Amino acid sequence: MSTVQKINMNPASSTLLKKVVLTGPESTGKTFLSKILSEHFNTTWVEEYGRAYCEKVGQDLTALDFAHIAGGQLYLEDEAAKKANKVLICDTDLIVTEIWAEIYKVPCPDWIIEINHQRHYDHWLLLSPDVPWERDSVRQYQEIRNWHYQRLHDELSKRKLPFTVISGSYEERIEMSTKLVGEVIRDGVTRNS
Repeated sequence: MSTVQKINMNPASSTLLKKVVLTGPESTGKTFLSKILSEHFNTTWVEEYGRAYCEKVGQDLTALDFAHIAGGQLYLEDEAAKKANKVLICDTDLIVTEIWAEIYKVPCPDWIIEINHQRHYDHWLLLSPDVPWERDSVRQYQEIRNWHYQRLHDELSKRKLPFTVISGSYEERIEMSTKLVGEVIRDGVTRNS
């Protein structure tokens, strides 16, 4: 059995559990919203493994680092799925890992790309970079936020994945996201923005 087959047998692949991914460029409120949504829906959320990894080892990343980040992200997701209540909130996915490898100009390991086309999620919330940039110890690409947003939008569209753009103030983002996640749980909403 291949590594990809083993990964896809994990509990996060269950069709009973809805999975919503928050994606977007740096400093758009993904972690903030993930926490709020998990509290609102009394469920678990998946932290962004890449952030913790970069805080620990730095940001001079290679293809091997992206493999570690992807593996760590999948592990966190599968562990969180075991405790989730109807919906799992994911503060990133491997599409983001693929695009970060592109930003760093390193080849993305083939197995990450393969899993990206096999792993199932019910909806993506694409956060727009129309909120102020907040610097921290890991964020470093303020100047490419608009490009990064468009690249994610194009990738989700190209793959024909169900997503909705979330924009506006943080209060508006909370309201839109809460409504959409409720619709995903109830109806399995698949509209695109």
